[in-house]
Amino acid sequence: EGPNRWMTSGGLGTMGYGLPASIGVQIAHPDALVINVAGEASWLMNMQEMGTAMQFRAPVKQFILNNERLGMVRQWQELLHGERYSQSWSESLPDFVKLAEAFGCKGIKCSDPKDLDDAIMEMLRYDGPVIFDCLVEKHENCFPMIPSGKPHNEMLLGDADTQGVIEAKGAVLV
Repeated sequence: EGPNRWMTSGGLGTMGYGLPASIGVQIAHPDALVINVAGEASWLMNMQEMGTAMQFRAPVKQFILNNERLGMVRQWQELLHGERYSQSWSESLPDFVKLAEAFGCKGIKCSDPKDLDDAIMEMLRYDGPVIFDCLVEKHENCFPMIPSGKPHNEMLLGDADTQGVIEAKGAVLV
């Protein structure tokens, strides 16, 4: 709620940014509650950094929104490329709770919305690193999003018509 307490890659699809950034923030602010909210594919890109969190006893919380898809890639393919999907799903994801145990931290999995509040409170109360696997709807989109080649003031919101908003110049970027 105070200034200088929000870290972001700017929403531009910087996969893998959140985990190492959250550890850096946690080390810089050892008494602060630090939560990284990331998709499973983004989180997996740097999962080895949980070893860093454990080594430096950084109690950072990893909240993984797991839709078993490359969420943003799938979203781009759905909304901006006529639902032409390519390599944006996975049937071979790790068990994040077991992965947490392998790193020596706490693992939590939640797949039912009625259990979510209690599971989040369990994560918040735990005095140490947590990997929280939150299973979400596979085809839910995340907004706002910024179309490639467009400025921030032209971001798309959930009610926007997205078909054809990327021109040829921007389409080469995705």
